[in-house]
Amino acid sequence: MRVTGKVFAVTGAGSGIGRCVALELLARGGEVAAADLNADGLAGLAAEAAAGDRLSTHVLNVGDEDACRAFPAAVAAAHGQVDGLFSIAGIAQNFETTDSIPDARLHQILDVNFYGTVSLIRAFLPVLEERPDGGVILITSSLAALVPVPGAATYGASKAAVAQFGYGLAQDLRNAKSKVTATTVLPGTIWTELVRESARTLGTPEAVAKAFAMPADKAAHLIIEATLKGRGRVVIGKDAHLYDFLRRFSTTLAERVSYLQVAKFVYRDRPPAPRPTED
Repeated sequence: MRVTGKVFAVTGAGSGIGRCVALELLARGGEVAAADLNADGLAGLAAEAAAGDRLSTHVLNVGDEDACRAFPAAVAAAHGQVDGLFSIAGIAQNFETTDSIPDARLHQILDVNFYGTVSLIRAFLPVLEERPDGGVILITSSLAALVPVPGAATYGASKAAVAQFGYGLAQDLRNAKSKVTATTVLPGTIWTELVRESARTLGTPEAVAKAFAMPADKAAHLIIEATLKGRGRVVIGKDAHLYDFLRRFSTTLAERVSYLQVAKFVYRDRPPAPRPTED
């Protein structure tokens, strides 16, 4: 699919990868309906893009099912049509163990990362099916769907669920001989403000974390190219490629490498459980 003259909805566009995706689509001649919960982030995007009426901004809570259902109509009202959805909005887990994460936070992660993604896609799919050339859908999963990450069990579960949803959606579309394509991306460590905060939490020097991570604009470019080509699955980032490779040979090995890489930081303030004593 070409970009010029097409309209794309981008969630999570106020910062990080979503912002970079929106900026590149605009730079390539497309129109963007940018959505984010953060109004200030959207205002910053609008100022940076200076794209006039080719950009509309929408404050959207992806965890609100009714708001997701109403979003396609808002995009059509602003741009007259919609040709693609880049579902990038998501929230992370603050390195909490399964017994320490608050119930409200657990449900919020699932509501935004999984149910929100599903609601958006189900809302946009009928609209995209009506386009003469079909449309494109981008679903954002994570490295955490490839391998368990200490302190991120709920986040990993949400991203694994959304990945399986994306793969299944692609099968449904293939069986229906639809012109709409669904691409599931599994990014590794991408340099965003979220990763900066995670590095601080783990005690990793920022320079080291930044050198290891992929720049967000590079990740955005790879995501756009894969989506426009209709690829079903794409892995992005050195660490994601490493774990994708390891798990082909041994899921146990991949899990152990992840544990050795992160566990000492996540569990440093939590003493191991006492061993049971014999009577």
